[in-house]
Amino acid sequence: MNSNLLQKGAGKYKHNLNGTVDSLLGITRKIGHKELESTVKDILERVNDPFMFVIVGEVKAGKSSFINALLESKEEICKVAASPMTDTIQQVVYGDKQSITDINPFLKRITQPVEILKEIAIVDTPGTNTIIDHHQEITEKFIPSSDLIVFVFEAKNPYRQSSWEFFDYIKDEWKKKVIFILQQKDLINAADLETNINGVREQAMRKGITDPKVFPVSALQEQQGENELSGFIKVRSFIKENITGGRAPFLKLVNLSDTAQNINDRIYKGVILRKEQWESDLRFRNDIKETLDRQEERTQRQVRVLVENLLAGYDRITGSKKKDLLGGIGFLPMIKRTFQSTFGGADSPKEWLETLTTELESDLNKTFKDKLQDGVIDIADSIQDMAKVIDVKIKSSETILKDNHEIFAAIAEKRANILRDLQKAFEGFLKRSENFYENELLGGGEKIGPNLATGGGIAIVGIILTTIT
Repeated sequence: MNSNLLQKGAGKYKHNLNGTVDSLLGITRKIGHKELESTVKDILERVNDPFMFVIVGEVKAGKSSFINALLESKEEICKVAASPMTDTIQQVVYGDKQSITDINPFLKRITQPVEILKEIAIVDTPGTNTIIDHHQEITEKFIPSSDLIVFVFEAKNPYRQSSWEFFDYIKDEWKKKVIFILQQKDLINAADLETNINGVREQAMRKGITDPKVFPVSALQEQQGENELSGFIKVRSFIKENITGGRAPFLKLVNLSDTAQNINDRIYKGVILRKEQWESDLRFRNDIKETLDRQEERTQRQVRVLVENLLAGYDRITGSKKKDLLGGIGFLPMIKRTFQSTFGGADSPKEWLETLTTELESDLNKTFKDKLQDGVIDIADSIQDMAKVIDVKIKSSETILKDNHEIFAAIAEKRANILRDLQKAFEGFLKRSENFYENELLGGGEKIGPNLATGGGIAIVGIILTTIT
């Protein structure tokens, strides 16, 4: 009666959990994480399943024999053989009659009319060190939906590395409850068995299990009727005191809630990292923009100063030559210059004007070239210094979201590739001097004077030359 009431009371919690997990499923789809989406779907599908024991351990540790003995079945429910037989996950659940159903290529459902299976389901998994392809991956995918992990070790040697590495995955990744079974204790003497019990307990405590539950058992002794020696009485007592008796449905919901919370926390932490990375990249982008804006203002000032210097040089030189010109083109100076050129060997007015033009051109060329060279090089150096600063900033940009992140690795890798391409492009930009100034602007021996004579004072010289020739 009490058990039925508890079952009914669990109904509303199942409904609430379904709604919450369904929302979580939407989040996994939104972030595009197929593996987590599959895990959350599995949670939804298993809300109405019984409390689930998942049996894990290495090949030949005696997992299948343990299950057969635990269920007190006269028949071999889980096959036991000299070579690995469990090439799929086998879920053993209650049924009015024995049956085997292939759910998918990796999962078989076995029904048995065994009383304990009314409250629990037992899952037999491939060995963690099996040679059959993909067994560990299959087992790992089943772990998130489990309620209790029963870790079966060979009593003679419970220290194999592959077993404890898999234990780390169970504990660190999914934080599942674990009990330890030392199977085949009949094959080891009492002193060595006690040593190994303590060894497993100490190893588990080092890995963060505060009160490890370790049960030495012998499936052979249990099946031979040696119940007091087999160790299964303590295992069944643990199950009865902690799981069955109406508590299983609530414990199941608590475990599924914990798994959903675990997934939600991992997504939340990943989103926080993405947000921090986005904020960091935004600061980086704004910093680069501010650097470019400051350089643009600095360059504009430098260009204005250069132009002002060029104009000042132009005004100074043309002003001086204009003064010379005006002083030599009056009526009397021209008559005098003509007379001297005729009788004294001095330059004629035409020759004098040509000399004046040549001097003007030479002075403008020298002044403009010097000022341009100094000014353009200063501007180019300033831009190059800015580019080097940006290059350093790109190389030292903060990476918060790593490309091995369990959820957002693809986004982090894409960002890393973009940043790498940007670094490469910028390094190439720095190596090309033509990106900072045109060699033609500073090189060659072009005459600048004639190019500037189209709209200024030097045109006066041309007018006079035309008049007097």
